[in-house]
Amino acid sequence: MKYAFIEAHRHAHRIATMCRVLGVARSGFYAWVHRPLSEQALENRRLLELIRASWIASGGIYGSPRVVRDLREAGERVGENRVARLMKDNKIRAIRGYKRPRHRAGRPATVAPNRLQRQFTVVRPDAAWVTDITYIRTWEGWLYLAVVIDLHSRMVVGWSMKATLARELVLDAVLMAVWKRKPRQEVIVHSDQGCQYGSDDWQRFCRTHKLVTSMSRRGNCWDNAVAESFFSSLKKERVRRNVLEGTSTERVPKHAAICSTTSRSFTIGNGATAILAASVPWPSRRPPAMPARCLRDRGKSTMPARCLRDRGKSNGPRVRDDACR
Repeated sequence: MKYAFIEAHRHAHRIATMCRVLGVARSGFYAWVHRPLSEQALENRRLLELIRASWIASGGIYGSPRVVRDLREAGERVGENRVARLMKDNKIRAIRGYKRPRHRAGRPATVAPNRLQRQFTVVRPDAAWVTDITYIRTWEGWLYLAVVIDLHSRMVVGWSMKATLARELVLDAVLMAVWKRKPRQEVIVHSDQGCQYGSDDWQRFCRTHKLVTSMSRRGNCWDNAVAESFFSSLKKERVRRNVLEGTSTERVPKHAAICSTTSRSFTIGNGATAILAASVPWPSRRPPAMPARCLRDRGKSTMPARCLRDRGKSNGPRVRDDACR
């Protein structure tokens, strides 16, 4: 930079004066004038031509590690950091795979605005409901549970369970809430931006029954904190103590049926209780053993064997299972 400044102002000031003021030697300036590129710069220029040739020969898919291998096979002694720096400075980069669309959190919903605005304290019943969906682990797969909670009493006024995430799951839950509460005024129903709550059937049902839809911002679970907190308490206190046998409601045993239990809630004040209407009570008996899925579980399970190599007391059919491989 100093030599370039002296070269640009050599016709306005004396070179000796500028060298003395800038603290450089005149010999160094004259050497730079006759040879503006250093030996390292010349070597970098030569390496850059080799790097570009290797990158073009690969079809533009090689990064610095594989370019270094090509140069070393050609007899060049070069480090990977130097090649990476030269490729970065000259915007030579490897072709990457498909990039996933960036998830932009915080955007408001286009179907319905956020009418609730985190006003979780409601002075009268049936003024605002919140709804959401959660997953419950069973032996046959996931069981999906949808609930509708009244913000005034924190009571689950509607719920539904299904083996699929169809829109009927949320429609059955809100239908139960409307049938049980029979609201006379408009009720704000707040949900997330799930496809079930954005469906046309959901919007038509809400308009027909005087329900005003409200949606959280994208990727913002705090806008629906009451439903998220309920699911957290439900799974920690009830669901995770017991694994259900199946996903269909007909096969759910009586001890795991959906019923109302009382649990103390910290969101309504001291001494208040909330009805957790979609909780699984503690089983009165020990659940049956899990099916044998490993080679070492031989003769310990009461369920039919799941692998040809499971030899023991099981009399069930022997089928091939890829999970043991």
